[in-house]
Amino acid sequence: MENKGIFMSGTNNMVWKSLPMPKIQEDDVLVQIEAVGVCGSDLHYYQYGKIGEFVVDGDLILGHEATGKVIEVGNNVKNLKVGDRVALEPGKTCGKCEYCKNGLYNLCPDVEFFATPPYHGVFTNYVAHPEDMCFKLPDNVSSVEGALVEPLSVGLHATGLGGVELGDTVVIFGTGCIGLSTLLASKARGASTIIVVDMLENRLEKAKKLGATHIINAKEVKVVEEILTLTEQKGAHVVIETAGAIATVKQTVDVLKTAGTIVMVGMTPKDEIEFNFMKLMNKEGQIKTIFRYRNLYPVAINAISSGDINVRDIVSHEFDFENTKEAFDYIIKNPDEVVKAVITMK
Repeated sequence: MENKGIFMSGTNNMVWKSLPMPKIQEDDVLVQIEAVGVCGSDLHYYQYGKIGEFVVDGDLILGHEATGKVIEVGNNVKNLKVGDRVALEPGKTCGKCEYCKNGLYNLCPDVEFFATPPYHGVFTNYVAHPEDMCFKLPDNVSSVEGALVEPLSVGLHATGLGGVELGDTVVIFGTGCIGLSTLLASKARGASTIIVVDMLENRLEKAKKLGATHIINAKEVKVVEEILTLTEQKGAHVVIETAGAIATVKQTVDVLKTAGTIVMVGMTPKDEIEFNFMKLMNKEGQIKTIFRYRNLYPVAINAISSGDINVRDIVSHEFDFENTKEAFDYIIKNPDEVVKAVITMK
């Protein structure tokens, strides 16, 4: 079996390399990768070489939203067998720190996360991964859908911490894959009014098809005034910011209902920004933040399998593994066209 990977080698450049077959430990499985979603973080590393304090030093394999087929199992593996199709949760945690022991394993300080420097990602043919971070896919969940379990888990985590409930009004800033996953999660949790804001018309139209009750193009209307009009000046029970834009972060408190909750998901280009905390305090509002997700892969897979959440319609483009660099370049050059791209191994 040949194992090859495509490495980011400097900004806006990729190179192919042959790789040895991964060696599995007793608790690992060897997975032949079938599909990988292209995340905004992958594109950011590719273009700029860093995200915050995480800096690419040397060649790095990108990609962390992966599905594949088990082709070998370690001696201690009990719940998976050769031939099983799995979604790979990309973080390998220590299991021993206080956060892991308290069930907050996504906050483990020693996590090894795919495609977060210095750890390689999954744009490669074969990957060894712990059994307990590989989740079996039902037959009716495709590999492409399985690659979207990761971003859907972010949306489920955001809506869970935000407390989205039956009959709620939710505002979502941003219509990238995370924003659209958050839309689907809000709809599944019973939100009756879902208002989505962005500046890309194609993504807003996608949001409408996925269940948004209202879409707002921030280039065409005054966003805060429009949302307050739609909510009879009350604002939203839950406001979720996925765009990572300074302007939208500031607007979250303006469109928040009294006693509501803001959930920060997107990462802003600046570490410190202005925010009207007095308005938040006068509303007795809450701000919550999320970092990835925890204990949600089984929930996401079951929701996709049951038909309660349709992630397949988020995908706008599929590219062959051999064309990974061309795919990255195309996505960057055509943001008005690409909503979500997936690389498939053939």
